[in-house]
Amino acid sequence: MSQVLVRILKAGALYFGVVFGAGFALGTIRVIWVVPRVGERIAELIEAPIMLAVTIIAARWAVQRLAVPAVALERLGMALIGLGLLLVTELVVVLLVRGLTLNEYIASRDAVSGTVYLALLAVFAVMAPARWSAVTWTDSETSWVSIPFALSLWRVFGP
Repeated sequence: MSQVLVRILKAGALYFGVVFGAGFALGTIRVIWVVPRVGERIAELIEAPIMLAVTIIAARWAVQRLAVPAVALERLGMALIGLGLLLVTELVVVLLVRGLTLNEYIASRDAVSGTVYLALLAVFAVMAPARWSAVTWTDSETSWVSIPFALSLWRVFGP
């Protein structure tokens, strides 16, 4: 496996780990202390801007920490790996830990806070490629990895 691919996989896992860890800690605080006082919708809406900030900071930190080049396909790969890990973890928690079916889980989501949650997932997916530096689509060192990698991601996550 090439160094570039390994770096992308590590960055995606790191991005996921930081955001998931913060979400787990904040979710615990939300459920134990905030929901009983203000209700589930308001508690989730209070948590959302904090998670937005965590997502922005985690994307920037993972890119810098693991030196992910400013190549859009590599950063998109990083983000999609992180998003995939996040969604798989969410499904495992919902299906196995909470004992809900996928339909029950979707039906239990509040329309407002659920929409905000989906928007945060979209931000998570685009934050690494949209990082504030100039991002190119190819780089002479990495284009041979980026394009096949992006195509394989498209096959997995595409329509």
